Amino acid sequence: MKKGGDLERKKTLPINVPMIANGIVEGYIVAQFIYLADAKNLEALSIPPDDFITDEAFRLLYSGEVDFAHLEKYNLQGLTKTLAQKINLRLGKEIIKDVLVEEFTYVPKRDISR
Repeated sequence: MKKGGDLERKKTLPINVPMIANGIVEGYIVAQFIYLADAKNLEALSIPPDDFITDEAFRLLYSGEVDFAHLEKYNLQGLTKTLAQKINLRLGKEIIKDVLVEEFTYVPKRDISR
């Protein structure tokens, strides 16, 4: 948690989103985000935006059409812009100024140790 001016930088916990094809879990997208938020409004929240970012990111990735064979072509800029908009809508004011990608990888099911 670093403060710079009136923005605060925070990092979410990583999320694991199952990627399903033909009814079978093929693997997981592992994603982690950094967000920049208005420091004053952030302090006034009773629930941290992290929970909303995690929820919205999971929903977008799970329900979206992700070509996990070519994850490098995923529209990350669209994802982060949509996340910021959806979070601010849920919070009722523009608190989130920007969402950045810390990690975005795909782990095939075969690569997960049991």
